[in-house]
Amino acid sequence: MDSYPPPRGRTVGPSAGWTRAPGALWRWLPVTEQARIWLNGELLDPERAVVSVFDHGMLVGDGIFETVKAANGEPFALTRHLRRLARSAAGLGLPEPDHDALAQGTLEVLAAAPKWPLARIRITYTSGPGPLGSARGDAGPTVSIIVGPQDPFPATADVTVVPWPRNERGALSGLKTTSYAENALALAYAKERGGGEAVFANTAGDLCEGTGSNIFVVLGGRLVTPPLASGCLAGVTRALTLEWCGGEEEDLALDDLYRADEAFLTSTTRDVQPIRAVDGTVLPVAPGPITAKAMEAFAARSAELMDP
Repeated sequence: MDSYPPPRGRTVGPSAGWTRAPGALWRWLPVTEQARIWLNGELLDPERAVVSVFDHGMLVGDGIFETVKAANGEPFALTRHLRRLARSAAGLGLPEPDHDALAQGTLEVLAAAPKWPLARIRITYTSGPGPLGSARGDAGPTVSIIVGPQDPFPATADVTVVPWPRNERGALSGLKTTSYAENALALAYAKERGGGEAVFANTAGDLCEGTGSNIFVVLGGRLVTPPLASGCLAGVTRALTLEWCGGEEEDLALDDLYRADEAFLTSTTRDVQPIRAVDGTVLPVAPGPITAKAMEAFAARSAELMDP
C-alpha cells in the first residue's frame, strides 16, 4: 500500500486511521482492513482484492452501485436495494446482476466484519475491463461488496442550492451510477458555503433532489415530494417514507423549499433528517410536527422490518 503525507488539518495516528510508514510518512488504513471484501464471488483479504486499472468503472465511470445500511451486522432493505441495482443495470445496458449471489455475498461480508452498531455496505457493479475509450470490453462485469462503520448524521441538516441543474431527460436520469463527479462537485460547493447537503433543481427549474438524498417539504399541512419524473432517484428510504408515513408526489417549484413550513431529507444512511436551513434561511421549525411523526414512524417500522 502506498504512503502519503497526512492531510492538513486532520488528526493523525492509529486512532484516526493513519499509521506511520517507513520514511516518516503516514498511510491510510481503510476501515475495510478490519473486514474482508467480496470481489467477483470470492471473499478476500483487502490486500488481495485487486481491480484492473483497465476497468471501465475507473476509466470512464461506467458502473452502478448501491449503498445499504446495516445495523449490528444485519442489512436493511437489502431486497429493495438489489432490485434497484437490477433496474440501474438494465438502464445502463449492463447484464442483469445475480441477485442471489449478491445477497449471499453481502451476508458473507457482514459475517466477516465487526458488528458495528451502524455500518454502510457498498455494492459496486461495473462494466468490467475494456479498451482505452468509451467502448465496452467483453471481459464481463466487475462486482465488489465492501463494508465499513457509518457515523450518524447530525440531528438536522443545512442545505445549499447549487447553480447546476439535474437533467431529468438525460440518459442517466433515475439511475444510481458510479459517475458521481457532478455530485462530488455539488457537495463541495455546499460545504464551502456551510451546507451539509447540496440540493438540485432540474432543467425545468423544479425541485429535484440532493446529491445522495430525496427531499420532502410540508406546505400548508401537506407532505409533498418531487415525483420520479423530476429526475430524482427512486430512493429506497423515499419509497418507504411514502408507504409508512403518507405524502404526495407532485412537481414543486424550487421556491417551495424556501417557503416550506418544514422539510426533511431521506436517504439510506440518514433515514429521515430534518432540514434546518436553506441557503442560510432558517425554516420555521426543525423538526416540525409532521417531520417528527415521519421520523418516529420510520424508526419504529424499520426496527420491526429489516427487509421490508
